[in-house]
Amino acid sequence: MKIELQKISKAFGTNKVLVGVDLTILPGEVHALMGENGAGKSTLMNILTGLYSADGGKILVDGKETVFSGPLEAEQNGISFIHQEMNNFLEMSVVDNMFLNKEIKSKFGMMDEKAMKNQAETYLKKLGANFDVTQEIGNLSVGRQQMVEIAKSLMTNAKVIIMDEPTAALTETEIKKLFAVVKQLQKTGVSFIYISHRMEEFFEIADRVTVMRDGISVNTYEIADAKVENIVKDMVGREIGDFYPTREPTIGDVIFKADHLNEKGVFTDINFELHKGEILGFSGLMGAGRTEIMRAIFGIDKLTSGKLFLDGKEIHIHNPSEAIDHHIGFLTENRKDEGLVLDASLSDNIILPSVKGFVKHGFVDKKSSSDFVTMLIDRLSVKTQSAEVEAGTLSGGNQQKVVLAKWIGSGSQVLILDEPTRGVDVGAKREIYDLMNELTNRGVGIILVSSDLPEIGRASCRERV
Repeated sequence: MKIELQKISKAFGTNKVLVGVDLTILPGEVHALMGENGAGKSTLMNILTGLYSADGGKILVDGKETVFSGPLEAEQNGISFIHQEMNNFLEMSVVDNMFLNKEIKSKFGMMDEKAMKNQAETYLKKLGANFDVTQEIGNLSVGRQQMVEIAKSLMTNAKVIIMDEPTAALTETEIKKLFAVVKQLQKTGVSFIYISHRMEEFFEIADRVTVMRDGISVNTYEIADAKVENIVKDMVGREIGDFYPTREPTIGDVIFKADHLNEKGVFTDINFELHKGEILGFSGLMGAGRTEIMRAIFGIDKLTSGKLFLDGKEIHIHNPSEAIDHHIGFLTENRKDEGLVLDASLSDNIILPSVKGFVKHGFVDKKSSSDFVTMLIDRLSVKTQSAEVEAGTLSGGNQQKVVLAKWIGSGSQVLILDEPTRGVDVGAKREIYDLMNELTNRGVGIILVSSDLPEIGRASCRERV
């Protein structure tokens, strides 16, 4: 299947998101699509699959002008979209999520649960994902949920598969298995539109790469001719230099200490110290317990035993509210379900942990809180029309910046960042690293949890594995 997007344009109100984008996908190729958060990549794919209608331009499928009425019709015609943000029903089983509205029925009209279970296991096995498909999908890690999304796409026998940040929550082993499946399907003529901010993946998996900036398709390169510095310049419109800023930390006294932490069946005897002005990196594979340790420290999950100390004094945290009162912030890896209230405004999200500081005579001081929110949005370069738009309307990377703004604004002295650059473009990554340096220069202690080993090595002062 050959797809041609010609001069596609789209505006939401006065906000011009796409301004004449051209993109051609050839049969059997992996075509990488790059651009900063807010460049219009996801909007372009939503137009292709019929979720949005274009304001101008044409879509040609095998030379025939085509407009899909919605994602279901696009899927029925061989185009499947694996979204960055998963939309699963967490209390339903894996198999029920995979076959929602696609149930296999027996000749008597009853659901054939055995056939669905066998088929679900077969497609997951292709990805090397072997786990109980009858369990609730909410019990799975973010990485395993992503593997379920990929398996669902494979079940449709798609001719073109759109992958939006497919590896952001996967382990290195899972990524290798995914790439093997992609290459195997390529041989059968399946095409992939591969959206990611991990440039090293493009050189391993892609045939061509198209770079977008501010709603325009800037350049398309054969991967053999592509150079990192050219792609970065096309993305951000400037030279970005080294991805990681130089760190010259001044390490102070111990600000936070974890002493013999245990959570039954999850982790055992965890000990570490965090100093003022330090970035302490935690690395390890998905499922190793990194996130679970941080959730327990923040009071989301319950510690079985162990002690926490802040500035040398023992503290007791039973819930996130108490952690916030101790000036501890936590940017979770799952920003959609745990980091943001998606149907609330940016302003409400950012001010949420620090609202007590703006209450005067029982009411929130709107002027002070508005100035505070505007300052943080400007400081983190959040791309938005206003602070009153819903958080769910922003791109994934800009949502991540809003979560970060929330915790910076709360005055956190200990800041836990769990995969802070997951799904974030290279320009935004640099901004986040610069901000981390700025915070540590003020004496904030940062715990950085990441599955990106180069990030751990370059951004942190010390590393725990």
